[in-house]
Amino acid sequence: METLAEWLSAHLPPDPAPPAVVHGDFKLDNVMLDEADVGRIVAVFDWEMCALGDPLVDVGILLAYWSATASPGQHDAISSVTDRPGWLTRDEIVERYARRSRRDVSAIRFYEIFALFKIAVVIQQIFYRYARGQTDDPRFAHFDTRVAHLARRAAALIERF
Repeated sequence: METLAEWLSAHLPPDPAPPAVVHGDFKLDNVMLDEADVGRIVAVFDWEMCALGDPLVDVGILLAYWSATASPGQHDAISSVTDRPGWLTRDEIVERYARRSRRDVSAIRFYEIFALFKIAVVIQQIFYRYARGQTDDPRFAHFDTRVAHLARRAAALIERF
């Protein structure tokens, strides 16, 4: 995680022009799809972390949660239903976002690496509370291995950056 933090700091992209509202946790769990047209989002929930900034942060978070980034059969802290037929691929998401937003997405892997790092930090905080006896939910007992898995995924993306 320390190596990832150093890498992220050294590769921080320039500020976006123009900045946009950033959700901060944009993923399927935080959207409502239209019952009549599941390809249409009708609401986005959970805005308590929103800010003005680089909207590619939200794209990176979405990619980090997209199942296609996990190993086949791997169910980790960020598994999703997107491994089922009918979902866009990660490349299709990025291409569609670039086309509609007209933003440069050439550094999109930075944002995915950042998202994996961020998710690992959140999960580590939950595991820390579990390890200290501040919560006893058995689901948290192996979150330390999930943190390590996310860190390895981020490190693997750095190698392809």
